[in-house]
Amino acid sequence: MTTTPTEASPAAAPATSTASPLTRVLGALSAVGVVLVGWLGLVASPPDVVQQDSVRLIYVHVPAVTWMYVAVFLCAFASFMWLRKRTDGWDVLAASAAEIATILTGLGLVTGAVWGRPTWGVYWVWDARLTSTAILFVLLLGYQALRRYPAEPQARSRMAAVLGLLLVPNAAIVHYSVDWWRGLHQDATVSKIDVSIEGLMLFTLAVSFIVMGVVCAWLLVHRFRVGWLERRAERHHLDAALADRRADADPSAGVAVGGPR
Repeated sequence: MTTTPTEASPAAAPATSTASPLTRVLGALSAVGVVLVGWLGLVASPPDVVQQDSVRLIYVHVPAVTWMYVAVFLCAFASFMWLRKRTDGWDVLAASAAEIATILTGLGLVTGAVWGRPTWGVYWVWDARLTSTAILFVLLLGYQALRRYPAEPQARSRMAAVLGLLLVPNAAIVHYSVDWWRGLHQDATVSKIDVSIEGLMLFTLAVSFIVMGVVCAWLLVHRFRVGWLERRAERHHLDAALADRRADADPSAGVAVGGPR
């Protein structure tokens, strides 16, 4: 008695989760870290002499913008590697990093606007730093739209990779805008540590950087795995469509193996 391939070797169950021991550890660290930063930032650390409690936004705003640069450069690097290697892994990594960069850029804009209201008296000004960050956010939204453009996968990935490389010059403008143009935004907080940040405030800021990095790593791993599964499903559907087209073109392919009796 002969058996079909399905009977002989049952197909593996489809993936129902992107979790792994690594992501569980990162998730646990992220949860504990967020609670710790919340307590340090809202309860333990003192208010600023000038900005009072509004300074507590620094524990979210500055780490978000800093890791935004990392995500943008990771997207650009993965885009460059895809243009060289043309492998799915680099393409999925670029798309995943771009999504993280989009979230962080939006978070930076929102927290910056909330912080600007008590500091500058308005939520928004056409400052060089704010304007260049808004342009970067629009480019990242355009990248997300391009990723969903109904085109041939290779062509879509190529266009996205080119746009991913173009994110770097804009990110550089965002970073150096406070040095190149005079505006309301203060100088870089990370590269030029403000001497007024010390003690528990400095410790809380350092912890918030670490926690934001762990959260970004957790999100990136999950998003990469989701993207990889999406890519496999897309390839499967494409192969099935090609097989159907070949069957339509060659009617004899559909004749039973045993032939007519």
